[in-house]
Amino acid sequence: MALVGALLGTIVGVLPGLGPTSAIAILIPLTSVLPPTPAIIMMAGIFYGAMYGGSTTAILLNIPGEVASVPTCLDGYPLAQQGKGGPALGIAAIGSFMAGTLGVVGLTFFAPFLADQALKFGPPEYFGLMILAMTVMVGLSGGSLLKSLMMGCTGYFLSLAGIGPASGFPRFNYGTVALYGGVELISVVIGIFAIAEVLIGLEESRTAVAMQKIGSVYPSLKDLKMSFRPMVRGTGVGFFLGLLPGCAPAVTTFLAYDLEKKASLHPERFGQGAMEGVAAPESANNATSQAGFIPLMALGIPASPPLAVLLGGLMIYGLQPGPLLFKDHPSFVWAVIASMFIGNALLLVLNLPLVGLWARLTAIPYAIMGPVIMVICIVGAFTVNNNLNDVFVCLVFGIIGYLMRKYEWPAVPLILCFILGPLLERGLIESLAISGGSVLIFFQRGISLGLLIAAGILLFLSIKLMKRTERRVKEEEGSSVPQKGEFGS
Repeated sequence: MALVGALLGTIVGVLPGLGPTSAIAILIPLTSVLPPTPAIIMMAGIFYGAMYGGSTTAILLNIPGEVASVPTCLDGYPLAQQGKGGPALGIAAIGSFMAGTLGVVGLTFFAPFLADQALKFGPPEYFGLMILAMTVMVGLSGGSLLKSLMMGCTGYFLSLAGIGPASGFPRFNYGTVALYGGVELISVVIGIFAIAEVLIGLEESRTAVAMQKIGSVYPSLKDLKMSFRPMVRGTGVGFFLGLLPGCAPAVTTFLAYDLEKKASLHPERFGQGAMEGVAAPESANNATSQAGFIPLMALGIPASPPLAVLLGGLMIYGLQPGPLLFKDHPSFVWAVIASMFIGNALLLVLNLPLVGLWARLTAIPYAIMGPVIMVICIVGAFTVNNNLNDVFVCLVFGIIGYLMRKYEWPAVPLILCFILGPLLERGLIESLAISGGSVLIFFQRGISLGLLIAAGILLFLSIKLMKRTERRVKEEEGSSVPQKGEFGS
């Protein structure tokens, strides 16, 4: 069952739009014919398999299969263009295995204790955490802080459409019923990255997805040595933030990428093809996925939409997640946890040999691959809610994404603030409701105050790092200009 789940999850992750939530929901009817343990093992395998699978198209095609794979595009695709797509996929597989395994170790030994600590996070702490996460925008500015802030504000305003969390009434829908539920995130991501990539390819008249060779599918010792610490740091960020309900891989991967850029001695390499830029977010991705099982099993709190569907599968069998689950159904709990060790090993065994197969995607003529990608994107956008309006949103943002790529406006800050906007707003409203409208609540609680101070420090360091990077790039450009008489007469 772990093998079936991991394989299905990888395939689901590769296809844009068809995420683990949809796949698990489709397979829920199997619970009527399967015993609870194998059914939940298979669904868990789909979840963490899909978290890995999204990196494949992100690296090879610049198309994230999942929102959490967006940071992987930043360095993964440039590596593929340089002929290092194979090693990048290998590093993604090894990082996912390492993070997933360490995450399951944490689940095995610390589940009840860590879940209890996660309960200390209230609305003020979540608000502080979202402010901290938004400082990542500066690190992802792509050279222009003003453009980054403008795109971040655009993403935040887009997230405001729909039902207001405080009033319960629709807002910014302009009389359109289609916007009552807000703008679908998956449609925006598919449009800005996948559709835009196809349009850019058509404009450039590409003959294949990538013109260079992908290279060996196994990373070199140098790549492994360079990526080890980023994997460890990414795992730490992903695991500990993954304990917090609502802190999905889409948030932790951005934070892990930004942390790695700050920790690097050569931050100017990020965005140009740094192997660390693949290792860190991919490790954070799978670590968050595994950590999410801790609040689910120990407290009955799903940390993400796929885990909420998985919670429904548990309830069908009358298995009530919480502290008593470990006591009343130990054979079920430990079988599922043991299957995660097996599932992560199977992911590595499955995907390292399959790297060569995925790499062959880049040799397919673009006249064939472009339309296929477009059809998959449209189908993926439709299947999220079975709504044609989402397809329209996807196509509109495809054109917007094309124009952004053409005129060098960064897309990642828009996506980041679109994700964080509702979480930030909910934390602010609930905190002010608790305090009777006083903003002092954010400074009277130790954790929220610490997070806000950390956000200020990170903002300062990000601006300083950006200036240092700009200065180093100018120095390198200056040194590359031939001096007078350098080439003789």
